[in-house]
Amino acid sequence: MTEKRDYYEILGVARDADKTILKKAYRKLAIQYHPDKNPDDKQAEDRFKEASEAYEVLTNDNKRHIYDQFGHQGLEGAGHSGPSGFEDIFSSFGDIFEDFFGFGGARGGRGTRVQRGSDLRYNMSIDFMEAAFGTEKTISIPKLTMCDECGGNGCRPGTQAQTCAHCHGSGQFIQNQGFFKVKTTCPYCKGRGGVISDPCPKCVGAGRVEVSRKVQVKIPAGVDVGSKLRLTGEGEASPSPDGPAGDLYVVINVKPHKFFQRDGSDIICAIDISFAQAALGDEITVPTLVGEEKFTIPKGTQFGDSFRLRGEGIASLRSGRRGDQIIKVVIKTPTKLTGKQKELLKQFDKLDANKISNKLKNLFKNM
Repeated sequence: MTEKRDYYEILGVARDADKTILKKAYRKLAIQYHPDKNPDDKQAEDRFKEASEAYEVLTNDNKRHIYDQFGHQGLEGAGHSGPSGFEDIFSSFGDIFEDFFGFGGARGGRGTRVQRGSDLRYNMSIDFMEAAFGTEKTISIPKLTMCDECGGNGCRPGTQAQTCAHCHGSGQFIQNQGFFKVKTTCPYCKGRGGVISDPCPKCVGAGRVEVSRKVQVKIPAGVDVGSKLRLTGEGEASPSPDGPAGDLYVVINVKPHKFFQRDGSDIICAIDISFAQAALGDEITVPTLVGEEKFTIPKGTQFGDSFRLRGEGIASLRSGRRGDQIIKVVIKTPTKLTGKQKELLKQFDKLDANKISNKLKNLFKNM
């Protein structure tokens, strides 16, 4: 079996190349080795598939991370086998070929265009605790859905569209551009293949109407600011009666907590303690995400010292493993003292051989 070549070498890019550079490199190779430009050329076909697989892996953040760490064997262990043929390649890189050759979208097969509904975005704000433990929300989304009066064909019930005289019902024009045959949407029937003479009174021939739909959104534990949840098929209906609906992307914003801050899967909190507690040590009660927990402050704790409560953080979206709670100690200096407290502190100060003023005197003596 022939050993696979390095993906970065295939595309001719550096290992730190961003997606813009990857796309430019792949575009050049795709045009050079495209099967329509190289008919019956097995070597060109192999190079085309090879470049497509390299591009597919390196533009996927998760796959690229695995490949950079473990190479081809790591991807095989994760279940990646690459595009299996031209149908797989064309379906995987529809957006690329739209940029290159002027067509794209979902396809029922090579050359059969199916219009897909538009994707929608919804910005959702949730509380810190909801992000930590997950929750379920019901949202209302205004979107275009298939007209139930005409079934999406745009015609008044009992009538039908007339075959478009320009594209003869195909919904597409085929144009020759150099080595390529490019299919574009018919501008006369807008890709429908027919012309509506008696439109549906409800959707006025559009085949879609705008409604407000309630959608249940399950938010997993561990989401953070900027997390995106994809709800397949919850976007707008396709302009074509038989086309797939778009997707709904829910973008998460997490409200700040009054006590906890987040750092990845860890949470951070600041605890105030007294000078005596820092010097002598003490057992205190610390708030956690699930309640309260006893924690021992060790003797001689200094300002800014940090301690960890293992497993008391937030669950990772990928592994499910919970992070830690980091406790930052803040030693509070009292501003109001009684006469007795002042006297005791003065006595302590006289007995303190390590106080800063003594150290400074010794330093200047040595100088």
